[in-house]
This record gives sequence, C-alpha cells and structure tokens, in this order.
Amino acid sequence: MSSEAPAPIPAASGDGPHALAAWAVHAFTFSGAVIAFLAVMAIESGDYRLCLLWLLIGLAVDGVDGTLARWAHVKTKAPRIDGDTADLVIDYLTYVFVPTILIWRAGLVPEGWIVPLAALIQLSSLYLFTRRDMKTDDNYFRGFPSLWNVIAFYLYVGQPGEMVGAAVVVFFTLFTFAPVHFVHPFRVTDYGRWPPLLALFWALTTVALLWPGWSEEVARALIWASLGSGAIMLAMGFLRTLRGARSRAVRGPA
Repeated sequence: MSSEAPAPIPAASGDGPHALAAWAVHAFTFSGAVIAFLAVMAIESGDYRLCLLWLLIGLAVDGVDGTLARWAHVKTKAPRIDGDTADLVIDYLTYVFVPTILIWRAGLVPEGWIVPLAALIQLSSLYLFTRRDMKTDDNYFRGFPSLWNVIAFYLYVGQPGEMVGAAVVVFFTLFTFAPVHFVHPFRVTDYGRWPPLLALFWALTTVALLWPGWSEEVARALIWASLGSGAIMLAMGFLRTLRGARSRAVRGPA
C-alpha cells in the first residue's frame, strides 16, 4: 500500500443528468469485473469458446469506455471515483488473469510448465501495468501491452500445440520489455481513421471465428482476415519504433 497522502477530491460540477451520465459510464466500466467472472464460470464449465466470447466483450467495453468517460466528463461530474484505477484493475482481470487460467485449463501449454509460464505472464504484465511511462505522449504502448486475451484466443482457435504455445508465451513476455511500440487503435492519431476501422474489422472477424459450423474454407479466410488486420496494427507500432514520434502539428490533437 502507498504511504503517500491522498490527493484532495475535487468538488463535483454540473447538474443531475450530467452526473447521472458520468456514473452510468463508471458502471459500464465496472461491468468488466462481472464479465471476468462470467468468463471464469465458462472456463469451469469447460465452455472455452464462451469464455473467449466474454473476454472479447470485455475488450470491446475497454475499447469504448475511455471515449465515453471523456464525453461524460467523469473527472468533474463524478470525481470521487478514479476511473483510471478501475480500468487498470479490470484490465488486469480480463487481459491477464482470466486468460492465464484459460491457457492452463484448455491445455494450451505443457501441463508441467504452467506455473513458470503463468508466473512470466503475471509478472511481466504487472511490470507493464505499473509503469508510469506505459504509453508515449502520442499514445503508443511501450512494449507488448499484455493482450493475453488475444494470445489465448489464437492459441485456442489455431491449436498449434503445447510446445508452440509455450514458445509464444515466452516470446510475448520478452516483447513486454522490448523497446518497441504497439498502437492503441482508439487513441493514436497518426493514421487518421484507419486504426479504429482496422480494430473494428479485426473484432468482427475474430468474433466470427467463435461461431460454430463454418466450412473449412470460410474458417480459414476468417482467421487470415483476423491475423492480417492484427498484423497491420502491429506494423503501425513497429513503424513508430523505427521513425520516432511525429510532431504534434503532423499528428493533430491527441
């Protein structure tokens, strides 16, 4: 626990309806904790596809709640609640902790290696989540942004084998500490509307993969579309690493 004195809480401003909207946004963010619990319930019932669906829903909630929070001016309309702290706690559950359980229970890595691999996931993610400079001024993540929900998804859908799964976990753990950048599709402004459009396309094709009954050809097309759109977003981040930050005049307002 921190020994620092708590910062004074600013007085709430605005009328009732505006404050109600701000509290509604906080409730929307808090729903991520319920989603995490539902994902765990799905794991315990052996329904791993349902678990992944809940985790993708949690990813969608996290993708839009920041925009809603800025629209509702939650910092001034409902200042007693620290939405940033709530967001980090819920992100850790849905991005890291629950996916680690899924990787274990679905047998995506060797059973005898699960404890050290889970430790790598947890500790590297804690390092990222506690970094004061987690993101650059132009809203790129420094290092792999602990998207273990996405990693678990591809390991489950692709079924590359336990040893490959272990190698993937080690690889992305190392990328957490690497001096590379990853794009935040809803905050980065370098590429205009392309990052959010790519993120939406990725989400649609990825969710579609969880729908049973696709023919082999359609399933293959969907997974390549999902991987391809994700690869483009990865390339955007790597390009940022190579060229450095653009000036604000070029980027436009953050």
